[in-house]
Amino acid sequence: MPSVPPVEYADAGPEVRAVYDDMMRTRGTDWINNFWKALAHHPPTLKRTWESVKEVMAPGTIDALTKEMVYLAVSATNNCEYCIASHTAAARRAGMTDAMLAELLAVVGMANETNRLASGYRVDVDERFKAAR
Repeated sequence: MPSVPPVEYADAGPEVRAVYDDMMRTRGTDWINNFWKALAHHPPTLKRTWESVKEVMAPGTIDALTKEMVYLAVSATNNCEYCIASHTAAARRAGMTDAMLAELLAVVGMANETNRLASGYRVDVDERFKAAR
């Protein structure tokens, strides 16, 4: 059960509507998803978060599919059900196949396992790896 009810467009004040309008224009859609409707309870957080997401996820040197798959990987590691669903859908729209999803989750699982082992054993970083930074 959500902590707050969603702020629908019809019930939003001008500051929230301006962000919603930008989202719909930027994404080429006619709806706002529940994540943003929850953040709309605090317009400064809504606006700041949207501006950051818009900037980070904009076209750049990393393609849209890779960005969505990275977002999905982090979301899976953080166990964010909402973000897993949202970014799986976005990655699929960008071209992710079932095979790619399976391989991505295998990498995520392996990285989490080996990260925990390395942390638990407190393994020193090899000098060769330090030079690659």
